[in-house]
Amino acid sequence: MGKILLIDDENDFRSSLAERLKVRGYDCLELDSGENAVKTIRADKEIDVVFLDRKMPGMQGEEVLKEIKHYRPELHVIILTGHGSAESAVEVGKLDAFSYLEKPVQIDTVVEKIEEARESTPILLEALEIQTESKTFWSWMKGSNNSKPGIIILGILMFAAIAFMPTPDRLYELLSAPKTGQMSDINMGYADYNKMEKDQNITVYYSEKFKIGNKVIYPDGKSIYENLTVEEAATRAKVMIALLCIAALFWASGAIPIGVTALLVGVVMYFFGIMKPNEVASSYVKDSVIFVFGVLAFSKAITKTGLDKRIGLLLLGSSKSIPMFLFVFLPLFGVVCSFLSEHALIAFIMPVLLIVYLNSIKSFGLKEDVSFGVMLFLAVNFTANSGGPGSPAAGGRNAIMMGILSDYGVNISFGEWVEYGLPFVPVMGLIIGIYFYFACYRKSKVKKANIAEIVKQAASKIGPMNRDEYITAAVLIILVSLWVGASDILGMGGPVILALVLLNLFRILGWRDIKKVQWEVVALYAAATAMGKGLAVSGAALFIADGFVGILPEFLKSGDGLIISASLITGVATNFMSDGAAVSAIGPITVPMATIANSTIAETSPIFVGLATAFASSFAHIFVIGTPNNAIVYAMAQNPKTGKRLVSLKDFAKHGIIVWILSMLLLWFWIVLTYWKIV
Repeated sequence: MGKILLIDDENDFRSSLAERLKVRGYDCLELDSGENAVKTIRADKEIDVVFLDRKMPGMQGEEVLKEIKHYRPELHVIILTGHGSAESAVEVGKLDAFSYLEKPVQIDTVVEKIEEARESTPILLEALEIQTESKTFWSWMKGSNNSKPGIIILGILMFAAIAFMPTPDRLYELLSAPKTGQMSDINMGYADYNKMEKDQNITVYYSEKFKIGNKVIYPDGKSIYENLTVEEAATRAKVMIALLCIAALFWASGAIPIGVTALLVGVVMYFFGIMKPNEVASSYVKDSVIFVFGVLAFSKAITKTGLDKRIGLLLLGSSKSIPMFLFVFLPLFGVVCSFLSEHALIAFIMPVLLIVYLNSIKSFGLKEDVSFGVMLFLAVNFTANSGGPGSPAAGGRNAIMMGILSDYGVNISFGEWVEYGLPFVPVMGLIIGIYFYFACYRKSKVKKANIAEIVKQAASKIGPMNRDEYITAAVLIILVSLWVGASDILGMGGPVILALVLLNLFRILGWRDIKKVQWEVVALYAAATAMGKGLAVSGAALFIADGFVGILPEFLKSGDGLIISASLITGVATNFMSDGAAVSAIGPITVPMATIANSTIAETSPIFVGLATAFASSFAHIFVIGTPNNAIVYAMAQNPKTGKRLVSLKDFAKHGIIVWILSMLLLWFWIVLTYWKIV
């Protein structure tokens, strides 16, 4: 039933407790000093729970506890003492003791604490990313979260097979074809096509821009760098495709920690010479990455001051029941996300949803309710993603598409974009609500929750707004104003960093708070942006997009078929690279196809092909890397008491793929084939 270590210098008490625990089936080990305890714990990995006396000769209980947690942080320690005090209880609590009991204590209470500790051990192991030892080869291969040797081996084999396969003729052709300036150029889809000189090909442009090539030393000692050969450039493109595959595999399966996979992306790009070291490093530090870090840090201030409850009351005031949340709030929230930064809205509402989750499960006497948590967090997440088609203000991907359309002489106004795209948003929000009603709410143990009332009560408990809240609210208004009015100049990251500095100057947010940011999620998003750049500059993204287009039947290469196929290609790609990278890679391929296509709507189809491409880039629901929204939700959906994640990578994949399919179907049958025909 478990191995219990008893550390107490009172021999009679220790022996008596050990005998009573043995009668109940526990394996007990007795020690009379802290020094021996530390040595034993380091050597014996089978100990489940430790009972530790506070007052002993030599090392005191607090010292022993600190040493135990240093070597075995996953081990639960219960303090048992006859010299209890409020001060000592607080002290051992700071050192992360599981519980604090005073002698004399009933044996039933001791057993109850042992079982509570053992039940919570798997959660603690997951939070600390500590793996349990496997007893068989197959259990070792299967592994556990963040350590799955079988998938790691599969990933290595996959990488080798793709990176070192013979170069496909089409990839060779794409990298070597010169730019002629004609609409029929096969390299029209290259991200930096407009910067290439006439008769230059992607290989030469890539080599010269990033100063990578082969060093040649002449007999007289002089050396020069020659451009890469097409075969060498193709090898780098194949490496990026292989990297994309294994990164997606590892992130989706949790084979290794997501932060380690993020570092792996950089390691591969460094060692295979995708770019110069400085370029690889700079590709990790994009404005969007700083933005993700900034909003996660800013949310700490909102939670710390209690402003999250005021914001929640404003946003969730209509959600007086779970159905109201799903069928009224979500469609309205999606529309709001079309015009304001959905990433910021997600960051501000997540702490409130966490309060709703914790209060709801507590009222039902539950320790957790996975279905209820997944419904709350992912429904809002996917709705925020789906706000993208609503207006050009919904994200950088839309601005990229407007630029691509203008390159081909097609201009679209803000109002026209809203007219063509906004009708998608509330309908999709309602569909997401219906999906989670059947997928999660009906399985949830929490059947009734007045979300508005929960938030109202949470707000009332903290009383009227104080100085810190007013200052934080003022900084928030400044931040949103800069995002809305100056993001084209300052980006999204600059304003939020300014906000953090202001909060620090007013002594509201300290460095200790910022250090609590989920850095692994920031690293994950940074790696996704770096990988997107590597795919674009090496020509790998062009090869992937061209491959999708190449397998399309003829009826999907013009008219409505082209609109649908363009959205399908983008919808798939955006889940493996950032939305902006997907539009940059695919838009320059699909938009000119509409101009070339011999169809009855040849003059107007580029607009709709471009819009469908941009709309589908919002459907990055499946992987955490797809959008900052996903990264923020994954980082913040965590039980503050246990450290357990309330939304897993598997949850994203499981529900995200279904919502992705629903998004594509709604785009095709409601927008493309129905609404646009009416308009």
